[in-house]
Amino acid sequence: MSKVRAAITGVHGWVPDYVLTNQELETMVETSDEWITSRTGIKERRILKGDNQGTSVIGTQAVKGLLEKTNTDPKDIDLILCATVTPDMPFPATANLIAANVGAVNSFGYDMSAACSGFLYAVATAASFIESGMYKKVVVVGADKMSSIIDYTDRTTCIIFGDGGGAALLEPNTEGFGVMDSILRSDGSGAPYLHIKAGGSLKPASPETIQNREHFAYQEGSTVFKFAVTNMADVSAEVMQRNNLTGDDIRYLVPHQANKRIIDATARRMGVGDEKVMLNIERYGNTTAGTLPLCLWDYESQLKKGDNLILAAFGGGFTWGAIWLKWAYDPK
Repeated sequence: MSKVRAAITGVHGWVPDYVLTNQELETMVETSDEWITSRTGIKERRILKGDNQGTSVIGTQAVKGLLEKTNTDPKDIDLILCATVTPDMPFPATANLIAANVGAVNSFGYDMSAACSGFLYAVATAASFIESGMYKKVVVVGADKMSSIIDYTDRTTCIIFGDGGGAALLEPNTEGFGVMDSILRSDGSGAPYLHIKAGGSLKPASPETIQNREHFAYQEGSTVFKFAVTNMADVSAEVMQRNNLTGDDIRYLVPHQANKRIIDATARRMGVGDEKVMLNIERYGNTTAGTLPLCLWDYESQLKKGDNLILAAFGGGFTWGAIWLKWAYDPK
């Protein structure tokens, strides 16, 4: 009997309507379109505005679109995993809210917090559930409302992040397609360089933490950049080497959209040209757990059954990893 693998059988993304351009940011902080573009590759990002609009809104819209395009009955979904660092609330899980919103009444679900590597971690977890034979239909959501944790007076972070996300349906496959291999890593010693100081059990919310603006994302940019360039490139090269893959074998690198210079360094290490790199950072910025599914959604029409993809990410924690995925379907 052929080995059971977990294959992505559909993907869908969703972003809010409001576009925050570099030009608008110029009126908010000391920066410029040229400065932002040259250092990050970002031209604009989407922002989820309005009352009672949390990450579950992004995830719900993505999953609804996914179920419709794959003609999947929500009652057939076994599990929903939501990768996010901006849950609607500490509990219940945003995955549970999404399940209720889409009518996935027979599923269970939970959130996964691995920052920008969250979608990678969740796909690897979903693959294990499917390969074990326990479940047949697993939905993986990667979504973040980063505007809820960004200080728009801090020019070092507010230029980078946006809101958005996507969802993928994973199902069993015995034709040799799906998740072929993965390497996932983490290093908690990186916490001082990329974190939110307050709001957890270590430092609960108080008037002092609010006054000191400690509920916003903090990033020591130069240190994070150095670690990201090295680790994301290394792990992408490692998963290729141990599976005897070369740049010629890869159809696309699907990189976390944090910074174009990091993406370029990873592509060079893998030996793939610009034409083999999924890139949409200029339109969405860094949507954290949402970047990888948004890339797959944007490029879905260009993918063919059997294409080799390398998904790679680096995020706060530190977390990082790479997945070798063999695409399982032709353009619809």
